Amino acid sequence: METKILNGNTLADSYLREYTDQLLQFNQNKIKPNLTMILVGDNPASISYIKKKQESCQKVGLSTDVIYLPTDTTQNQLSKLLEELSKNPLVHGILVQLPLPSQLSVPYMLKFLSPRKDVDGFHAYNTGKLFRSSKYEKLAPCTPKGVIRILEDNKIPIKGQNVVVIGHSDIVGKPLAVMLLNRDATVTIAHKHTKDLKSLTLNADILISAVGKKHLVTKDMVKQGAVVIDVGFSKEGKKIYGDCDFEALNGHVSAISPVPGGAGPMTVALLIENTLNAYKWWQKHEFSSKDVLLD
Repeated sequence: METKILNGNTLADSYLREYTDQLLQFNQNKIKPNLTMILVGDNPASISYIKKKQESCQKVGLSTDVIYLPTDTTQNQLSKLLEELSKNPLVHGILVQLPLPSQLSVPYMLKFLSPRKDVDGFHAYNTGKLFRSSKYEKLAPCTPKGVIRILEDNKIPIKGQNVVVIGHSDIVGKPLAVMLLNRDATVTIAHKHTKDLKSLTLNADILISAVGKKHLVTKDMVKQGAVVIDVGFSKEGKKIYGDCDFEALNGHVSAISPVPGGAGPMTVALLIENTLNAYKWWQKHEFSSKDVLLD
């Protein structure tokens, strides 16, 4: 069987070209779109992610600022900063790079972040909107949004398909399952406490894994002709691995996304899209006297 490689780099580049055109127009305005990112501590992986996001933003012409905070930053200090940025009309998107040091709580932090500027899509207001329908995904979490785009833009049917999502994190697994349900898939969520994982994955028309464990998904766990989206990421030395045994599955499944070069580039691209959506909302409601939440 010939397997289609779902190239996230190529797809992300097409989106970046679209965003570049939009920003050429927006940057002529008195107030330009701005994404402000906050990095707490000196985690090497987090520093690398921030740099990659900055590079992509610079590539399309999106203004970015990075605020570096020390590892011992208190909850009160971070909360005050988020309040200030949320009120700042020159800032349209706010991202706090995860993970945070142990003394900081993500749910508590989100209370001080405006849902209108939450470009990660983690605020309870934005995650709650996902339960309404696919029409309310303007600030959906970036990685799940990227997975959906990979499927839709490659014309892979979702409606009526049996989809198994491995991983139930708040960042990927849970919101992705809801977004798939919004498109009428039959969704099963598996996780580390799931019994007999193979019996579930063998029934999947679309298998999505977001765990971070090398070769968690092997060829014998996937039915022939299925679609596999690998969102996992792990490293051994300098080599990067996904959750799925790509080499073994190539030729066995109908389509598969690689790691690296699959979901990752789409995540960064859709962060920029979310920032543009937040900026468009600000433009629409800039002079409104009402406390209007996101459309």
